[in-house]
Order: sequence, then structure tokens, then C-alpha cells
Amino acid sequence: MEKQYMLDYITLKDSWRLFHIMAEFVEGFENLSDVQPAVTIFGSARTRKGEQLYTTAYELAKVLARNKFNLITGGGPGVMEAVNKGAKEEGVKSIGINIELPYEQKPNPFINVPLSFKYFFIRKVMFIKYAIAYVVLPGGFGTLDEFFEAVTLVQTNKIRPFPVILVGSDFWGSLVEWMEKNMLARGTISKEEMKIFRVMDDPEEIAAYIKKFVIL
Repeated sequence: MEKQYMLDYITLKDSWRLFHIMAEFVEGFENLSDVQPAVTIFGSARTRKGEQLYTTAYELAKVLARNKFNLITGGGPGVMEAVNKGAKEEGVKSIGINIELPYEQKPNPFINVPLSFKYFFIRKVMFIKYAIAYVVLPGGFGTLDEFFEAVTLVQTNKIRPFPVILVGSDFWGSLVEWMEKNMLARGTISKEEMKIFRVMDDPEEIAAYIKKFVIL
């Protein structure tokens, strides 16, 4: 009897979870429907103000904003804060898509389009659905996760091809070299699939490259 009660409770809880998931999708679609053209930018939350990576993210954000791109980040500190700050100062939409975590990630103060989600997979949909490009600065596991998911979605034709840019050849160079040596050489990926992404350094060149894919 107790076992059946627990099964019924789990089923009911899962059913209500579906409504929560639907509500988060609706909130995201309604709030982000008019943000295009937008570029989603990823990078380390552990970067501190004054570090070179923070400055790089800030300057890149300002260049992209001056080229009329709204900017989407994960809404937290570090690289995300630097990007949102640059976007806000240039007068474009500074979108922060935050995630609710056991250890609270506070939204940075430079967001003018704030959103918060409980579920990572919904947040990921919002990152990619409304972006005309992914720009990936140095970061940790989460940054790598977003990069490889985007590349996989393009590879499998689940989304349209769009610019995926790794910023910082000094940081990403060894990863690309590893992919060529251990994946490309063994045939687990192809030469064409290595072209899905590009490693770049100069903010102006990055903006020009993205503009080739969109009419502003």
C-alpha cells in the first residue's frame, strides 16, 4: 500500500512538473520574441573584473553592440557580467538568462531583459533559439557543454548552420589540436565538421564574420 502511494505521488509530481516546464517555455518565448538579431556569448563565471578576459569580453560586447546586435548571456558574473555591461552601455538589449541553482547565482546588474529558469534544458533552448551566432570565450565545463552542443546540433542538422566562434586562439588552440589529432585522424569527425566552428581573436573581424550571415 505504501509503495503504491509513493508511485502515485511520483506520477502526480511529474505531471505538475510538466506544467512548470510548459510555463518556463512560454515565458521564454514571450520575452525573447523580439530580441533578434542577437548573439549569445558564453564564458567563465569565475572571471574577475580587472582580469584580461573580463576586459576582452567587455570590449567584444561593445563592438558587437555597435554593429546592432543584441547580446544574450547566462546572466551571472564574470564574462557574462562584462558582456552585459558592454551591451547596456551601448544601448542594445542586454539579455540575461539566469539559472536557479542550489548555490544562488545572482543576476548581474547590467541586464535590461532578465529571465530566470529552473531547468537547464529550457535555458539552453532559449540560448540557441534566438541567437544568430554563438560566441564562446574561455570558460569551464559549462562553456564547453554549450559549445559542443551547438556544434552537435549543426552537425546533425537539428538547427540551421550558424556562426560558432571560439574567441582566443591561445586558449582554444590546444583543444582544436587535440580534436584534429584524436578525432579527425581517427575518423570520428570529418574535415567538413571541423568547419562548423571557427577560432578568432579580433572583435571587429568577429562582428564582420557574423554580419555575413544576417541582414541587419
